[in-house]
Amino acid sequence: MARIIAVANQKGGVGKTTTAVNLASALADMNYQVLLVDLDPQGNASTGCGVDPRAVAQTAYEVMVGDCALADAIVTPEKLNFDVLPSNGDLGAAEFELMNMEGREYRLRDALEAVAPRYGWIIIDCPPSLNMLTLNALAASNSVLVPIQCEYYALEGLAALLETVEQVRDSVNPSLEIEGLLRTMYDGRNNLSTAVSEQLIENFGDRVYRTLVPRNVRVAEAPSYGLPVLQYDPASRGALAYIGLAGEVLRRRRKREAG
Repeated sequence: MARIIAVANQKGGVGKTTTAVNLASALADMNYQVLLVDLDPQGNASTGCGVDPRAVAQTAYEVMVGDCALADAIVTPEKLNFDVLPSNGDLGAAEFELMNMEGREYRLRDALEAVAPRYGWIIIDCPPSLNMLTLNALAASNSVLVPIQCEYYALEGLAALLETVEQVRDSVNPSLEIEGLLRTMYDGRNNLSTAVSEQLIENFGDRVYRTLVPRNVRVAEAPSYGLPVLQYDPASRGALAYIGLAGEVLRRRRKREAG
């Protein structure tokens, strides 16, 4: 059965979508069956995988409102070795439609049940806000991976997200845990990056991944070519960082399973 990870941070611009896409790609390169779920109405994870969200007949919106089965909306991008549930601007309307639906927090969890046995990993790219879509992702997931840009407001946003995780654990998903905290856009020449990084380790210890994702122009360029950086430039520092992250995720899972 798949392990389901929500990649979440209510603060935008922290590398959330980049992390979801490249973690999915790295795990797929390690011969796991992977599904990337784009649950952000902006559809950036979809376009970053070479999927035109306006050209697909069925998306996460149809799945969330019950118009189609999740399996019928999955696409496999031509140049990639993992599956994608695409999203587009229509998904924004689901936020309001879900409010009147019974079991609205569990729509994604229930939809994933039918396909989960196919996959080793399901990675969910959450919207950059704590809304009903994010709640669905957290209710469906085993754990939350939090990308954090090493800058002044990072810890403030992290505290709010961790509080939300606690609330979700108390209400809709008692088994939800923190997968890990990932430092992104890291610049070791910047004193602030170093200070925030040290503070994260001081406060959260081994919850913080050892992997540091650097500021890297190849990571920024890759989505415009509809590719993860691991396919766009596999030798780049950004690609190597996401390979390292996938290795850490796997080691932590094995450690959990070993007890």
